[in-house]
Amino acid sequence: MNKAKKAPVTKPAQGGGLYSHFEIFFTKNDRKIFYALLGVCIFLSLISFNARISEAHDDALYLEGGWRYVNEFPTYFYTQNAPLYPMFLGLLIKLVGFRLILFKLVSVAFNALGFVLFYRALKNRIPAVVFLPVAMFHASNHLIMYFASMTFTEAFYFFLQNLFFFYAVKIIDLVDTGQFGIKTNWRLWLMMGLSMFLVSTAKSAAIVVIPAVLLYFLIYRNWKAMGYSLGSYLVFKVTYEAMVKTIWNAQNQFSSQGKILMQKDPYDASLGVEDSWGFVTRFFENCDLSFSKRFYQLLGFRPEHRLDGGEIETYPFLTFITATLMLMGFIFLFRARKKEMVMLALFTGAQVVLSFVILQTRWDQPRITLVCMPVLLILIFFGLYSILKKGIGPGIYSALALVIICSVDVSSIKRGFKNIPIVQKNLKGDTYYGYTPDWQNFLKCSEWCADSLASNTLVVSRKAPMSFVYGKGKKFFPVYSVIFKDTATNQSNPDSALAFFKRKHVTHVLLGSLRMNPTDPAYGVINTLHNILGPIAEKYPNKLKLVHTEGIMEESYVYEIVY
Repeated sequence: MNKAKKAPVTKPAQGGGLYSHFEIFFTKNDRKIFYALLGVCIFLSLISFNARISEAHDDALYLEGGWRYVNEFPTYFYTQNAPLYPMFLGLLIKLVGFRLILFKLVSVAFNALGFVLFYRALKNRIPAVVFLPVAMFHASNHLIMYFASMTFTEAFYFFLQNLFFFYAVKIIDLVDTGQFGIKTNWRLWLMMGLSMFLVSTAKSAAIVVIPAVLLYFLIYRNWKAMGYSLGSYLVFKVTYEAMVKTIWNAQNQFSSQGKILMQKDPYDASLGVEDSWGFVTRFFENCDLSFSKRFYQLLGFRPEHRLDGGEIETYPFLTFITATLMLMGFIFLFRARKKEMVMLALFTGAQVVLSFVILQTRWDQPRITLVCMPVLLILIFFGLYSILKKGIGPGIYSALALVIICSVDVSSIKRGFKNIPIVQKNLKGDTYYGYTPDWQNFLKCSEWCADSLASNTLVVSRKAPMSFVYGKGKKFFPVYSVIFKDTATNQSNPDSALAFFKRKHVTHVLLGSLRMNPTDPAYGVINTLHNILGPIAEKYPNKLKLVHTEGIMEESYVYEIVY
């Protein structure tokens, strides 16, 4: 049986004694460095451990999806985005029950295993002076550490993305031997196909993994490898789609999301759909958000929030510089024949472009950029490394890398130690400690609904998945935008809203005072439900009966609807 050749050991860097000395040091101490970074990764994951549900609520959405897979099988299929992670949570719930802390520990394990795969896949593929700073970022970035203990998809996705990296480089090594026939190497090709299938089913934008791999083999004119890659992926994709259609009779992830992604505003269909120019504008606005704001926040160079509650500014010139450095790094990698990095860069670049086109700027979040950061950083570091080889260049490069890593590590350590008192109280039973008063009252109201209302009641909630988790599995009815909105007042038509709630069998409404700006209660509240209930209360004052109030400031209320 023909085996893939071993990963090529990068030769000592040329053009700078400092680079050469570092390469030799890394080669001699590779194992120690690996275990040290893995220890840092696990340590920071634990001191950053978050025993609560995020206010962003997507983690609760995945948990609710997993619970519904188990309890509503086979009538329920998760359609909000890629379904693999809620399916996995459903499997855990089926095996061990709904155990939030256990789910979070599983996420910590995925994060650590993802780092192991990243390190094993890419060490010796690029110069150590490029690889090590990126490995340190992967092991210690504060947001990666945050997601390590959350039930968002990021830790799970990092694991699957790095699994793809791991098998992609093995396949490239195999193809380069010229002896990569399917008969003798079918196990490796199947693992390649499986990794492509898993990563594309865990994140919608990662569907670009298939065209990226095919493009790579097209560039190097290897038609057989193209066919084997596509065939190995289809083995799993076709089987999966057949199961979904047979068991759940469900649409695929893209059919179910496409309508929302085409809208100008994901929460307001009345604004219409984007035209071609709208998508172009969306792309460039997302470029600015990602490459001049989120990228540098993740490196610790820009603040996460403004003190006055306003938006962090974006700078097109900084976007241009950052994108130029990435493109330059890709050109240098291509010229240096770093084939494995060419493939990973094609995949990451395609993922970035698709995300920027399909996601509305209203969904501006650092985690969109986060999952692409390791490869993006490799591009930038390799570009700088290639330019700064002579004279004082290696010293300048080393200083830049050191500043970046120190910034990343300081941010993570500060956040981790600040978090320890919070997680201690959470684990001792104070599940609401760490939330601001508006969230405490909202979540306590959700728990009250589960404890005090009949099981057949259906309660409207602006953050229904979070209400579900803290409401001990009680189903809540989600409302994310104003229904039957009058464009002149931005409020609901009261008769239409009441008729809609009655048709959906809604019995109660949980009205929170959730802050628009988490750091400033005076900035205003999320008023979606206020704009629905206000016209009802004004026209039919006896239709809404207050049955519970939680808190004395930033209160939450539960109203019964009297039809």
